[in-house]
Amino acid sequence: MTRHNLRRKLQQIRRNLPAEQQQTAAREVANRLQQRLSHLQPEQTTVAVYKSFDGELPTFPVIETLWQLGFNTVLPVLHPFAKGHLLFLRYTPDTPMTLNKYGIQEPELNVQNMVPLSNIQILLMPLVGFDQNGNRLGMGGGYYDRTLAQWHNGNRPNLFPIGLSYNQQQVEHIPVESWDIPLPEVITPAKHWRF
Repeated sequence: MTRHNLRRKLQQIRRNLPAEQQQTAAREVANRLQQRLSHLQPEQTTVAVYKSFDGELPTFPVIETLWQLGFNTVLPVLHPFAKGHLLFLRYTPDTPMTLNKYGIQEPELNVQNMVPLSNIQILLMPLVGFDQNGNRLGMGGGYYDRTLAQWHNGNRPNLFPIGLSYNQQQVEHIPVESWDIPLPEVITPAKHWRF
């Protein structure tokens, strides 16, 4: 199956999950993530998360958990000048929000709230699918691929990426392209995968 067809199939699967099942899965992932982060000092740790969109695992329980534990929390923002790249801005319950060109909520651009990637320790990432080798299938825009490339090339050794996913998004094999970077971990409601 091509990446395009696999992406469409997996997107349809996650969109078809009943709302109650989505919320239960989101809480289970938030609990697993809390266990995963339990050895870290929240006030010294910045976690990048994302606002769920288009059937993605709901991230609000994860965000609430991060806030309650006192982690510095940031959200991605589409870079206004460097096409295909992300910026990260501080995110609190009071952060003014806007919709980007994809209709995804992001913090209003404010230079004072920008957090460089070098100051982020945990990068929570959306994915459409993953396999037993940690290969990730994203939405196809390449935003996270470019962010991961900085980590993979050794430029951001303190950054640790973790994918968040429904159980149903695991597949036997993801076709890999030259720019794809496998994830070291994926958290689903049923399991914490380490590759």
